[in-house]
Amino acid sequence: MQKLIIYQVFTRTFGNRKQTRQVNGTMSENGVGKMNDFNASVLRQIKNFGATAVWYTGVIRHATCSDYSAFGIPKQSSRIVKGKAGSPYAITDYYDIDPDIAENVTGRMEEFDALVSRTHKAGLKVIIDFVPNHVARQYKSIAKPFGISDLGEDDDTGKHFDAQNNFYYCPNEHLDLSAVAFPDEIDSVPYEEFPAKCTGNDRFDAHPQQNDWYETVKLNYGIDYCDAGGRSYHFSPLPSTWLKMADILFFWASKGIDGFRCDMAEMVPREFWSYITGRIKNFYPHIVFIGEVYEPSKYRDYISAGFDYLYDKVGMYDCIRDVMCGRRPASSITNAWQNTDDIQEHMLYFLENHDEQRIASDFFCGNPQKGIPGMIVSSLLRANPLMVYAGQEFGERGMDREGFSGVDGRSTIFDYWCTDSVFKGYFSRSELTLEQLYLEGVYAKLMNICNEEKAVQFGKTFDLMYANMDNEWFNPDKQFAFMRKDGGEALLIVANFDDKDVDVEVRIPAHAFDYMQLVEGKVMMTDLMTGESLTSVLSKDTTCRIHIKALRGRIYKFMN
Repeated sequence: MQKLIIYQVFTRTFGNRKQTRQVNGTMSENGVGKMNDFNASVLRQIKNFGATAVWYTGVIRHATCSDYSAFGIPKQSSRIVKGKAGSPYAITDYYDIDPDIAENVTGRMEEFDALVSRTHKAGLKVIIDFVPNHVARQYKSIAKPFGISDLGEDDDTGKHFDAQNNFYYCPNEHLDLSAVAFPDEIDSVPYEEFPAKCTGNDRFDAHPQQNDWYETVKLNYGIDYCDAGGRSYHFSPLPSTWLKMADILFFWASKGIDGFRCDMAEMVPREFWSYITGRIKNFYPHIVFIGEVYEPSKYRDYISAGFDYLYDKVGMYDCIRDVMCGRRPASSITNAWQNTDDIQEHMLYFLENHDEQRIASDFFCGNPQKGIPGMIVSSLLRANPLMVYAGQEFGERGMDREGFSGVDGRSTIFDYWCTDSVFKGYFSRSELTLEQLYLEGVYAKLMNICNEEKAVQFGKTFDLMYANMDNEWFNPDKQFAFMRKDGGEALLIVANFDDKDVDVEVRIPAHAFDYMQLVEGKVMMTDLMTGESLTSVLSKDTTCRIHIKALRGRIYKFMN
């Protein structure tokens, strides 16, 4: 099975070529990317980079300040939209495509169908978001199939909780947004909601605060969070929300997509996931479910509930980030992978996504080169999936002040914007610096090693760190070493997190020879990154001498 390498794109900004970059700019001022920007040439570039799947983030219609009422699309109150463009996780119609990303608004679903077809023709899989925990406050479907009831349509709004309601309510209370500070340019017309619906981040009163997900409402999967005796669960008969979410997932699965990235999956009961993943896979066995789950204690529960892959954020991401920033020793990576060793094939590794800060930002490393050893480990340590965020390979800094999204080291998901490195990397390559071109080349080599090397896709892993902790010619604070092997093909990999060149001697213990079925003797090794050769004598409990440049690594391949 091919290693899954997901290339995440933020659809609205990816193809935007308009470089006005006006803070808090409207769509007409700052422009917007389209689905059609992912033409054959762009998709070929993504494929050649080494990706096997594209996650098109933000394609389902969500709340926005842009007015599409002329097309029959309900206008949203700017009081409950974050940023001019709005959050792609405040869905207003689960059955619709966001009009911002369509050339022809009335033909937006046909453009999405064509995008799926083009992506598949390029040899790439298609992943989209499923946002199951919350929706926009003014959710209203205008595109739902005939015979489908809308969310909240049959709710008893006089009850705080009812197992057959789709939302939670605060009966006899108006929504109170007095604690939310709105920018001066926001429409002064107040937003009225009565009775108030409870807020998406499990806030069960009518008074969301500034840092709450105040623009969203929580969906009810049959859990009474405010029962007098604590939480109570009401899953029989099946809650209405379960059935409506099933309809939604089957609708998108029928479009020919290959996977769902499920937002905040751990805020939705695993009983629902057990119910729906089995049903979907029964009809569409190729579809994968990727869960955003942040509590390691819940990982195994959600995998048993049908998730193919889970974010390894709290474990591997946090660990490698700290190693890159000098806050943890490189040897701590061993503990990070061991914590999920029994489920490692289900863990999705990454160093950037739309929620996290860019490696090159002042809030992370301030230098994209520092991401290279982290990517060597993330991409090659195990056979599990990997994710790269568009612009990461060009050293995107994420240090723009876009509007609602301030200078925070992230690329905005709330504003109309042109992301500089993505624009240059795909639409104006002559503007890329030599450093950016070099970084892209390093990433592409790593991704294609993942695609081409059987030892990476299928092989065993042997962590060499325990045998080198007391090695005077190896610094476990700054270097991480491991091996991969499949059949007669073996890899010796050393990542150097140090900002200086080093000469190291890596000890290969006798147990590695037994476990990996290595044969002692002289071998010719070739570095897959540079093409440089090294002749070494492999022997139990002896060392292999290697020179590694600062913030780089060696990926030596040899036959054994």
